[in-house]
Amino acid sequence: MSKRDFFHEAVCDALEKDGWSITDDPLKIEWGGATIKIDLGAERLLAAERGDEKIAVEIKSFISRSPISEFHTALGQFIGYRRVLRDEQPNRVLFLAIPVDAYEEFFMTEYAQSLVKEQAVTLIIYDPLNKVIVTWKK
Repeated sequence: MSKRDFFHEAVCDALEKDGWSITDDPLKIEWGGATIKIDLGAERLLAAERGDEKIAVEIKSFISRSPISEFHTALGQFIGYRRVLRDEQPNRVLFLAIPVDAYEEFFMTEYAQSLVKEQAVTLIIYDPLNKVIVTWKK
């Protein structure tokens, strides 16, 4: 079993508080000869006429000494996972979950902002202490 992210449970709790049901922990997909494991799959029942909304969430803590290294790893995973989801589960939207302090201290830099925009990275910004979603960035 792969190692869980440091804030894995905090993000699960935050999503559930926000009305999501965790359906896969992790979300496993076989594709191109590889087994892909995205941290979470979740869904939320919407109004009857709209059906349900499905997401996949890759969780990152950004607690190492090198936020740029963690950013590069996260960005690479996001791009790869989004590619797989496009083929296997096109109705599921992928999000990168990051703690609010990492967002404020690193993701607001011009460098990070330009890459997030260029790669159309969708974000969930969470507060790991209070276990809540601060904002969704699409």
